[in-house]
Amino acid sequence: MPERNVPRPRGRALAPAEFAAAVRSLAVARVRDEVRVEEVRPPQKLAPWTHALALTVLVDDEELATGRLVLLHDPAGYEAWEGTLRLVGYASAELDPEMAGDPLLPEVGWSWLIDALAAAGAEHRAAGGTVTQTSSTRFGDLAGPRRTSDLELRASWTPVGQDVSAHLVAFADLLCTAAGLPPAGVTALPNR
Repeated sequence: MPERNVPRPRGRALAPAEFAAAVRSLAVARVRDEVRVEEVRPPQKLAPWTHALALTVLVDDEELATGRLVLLHDPAGYEAWEGTLRLVGYASAELDPEMAGDPLLPEVGWSWLIDALAAAGAEHRAAGGTVTQTSSTRFGDLAGPRRTSDLELRASWTPVGQDVSAHLVAFADLLCTAAGLPPAGVTALPNR
């Protein structure tokens, strides 16, 4: 069993080659124009090496969905990971009221991830996660709509290979789908 909770050396120059290559591939990934990606402070205790990105879907300066994608690396690997790299994703989007009551929404939300990974050619294994529907009602002086419904997806999967750029593209596409945007290259018809 690999030794855990060992402080890692500071600085990317000392990072293992596999992790450094994966981080470089994230930096060159091309996502949809509606998605803003920025590096954020990664969690420190999930693996010896971590890298995190925050994603925001913006349309006309309105935030439609948010997410985090965290790259984990443990040179010793974990049996459950089936590898030494792992991606952990968190996505959140407000839902249309009609969609919020759909009893199949968790299955649909999960399929958005699996389908996005397949469409981007992001080979993976050992995928798992949860999809949660929440409904909130505001009272008193709280600003915003009285009722809102949200979808949250938490997932992790093991990428095949060191180039994880397709995984970032897939995760950004998942966020766009959750936000209700049409697929890339498709223009939605205006409502009449």
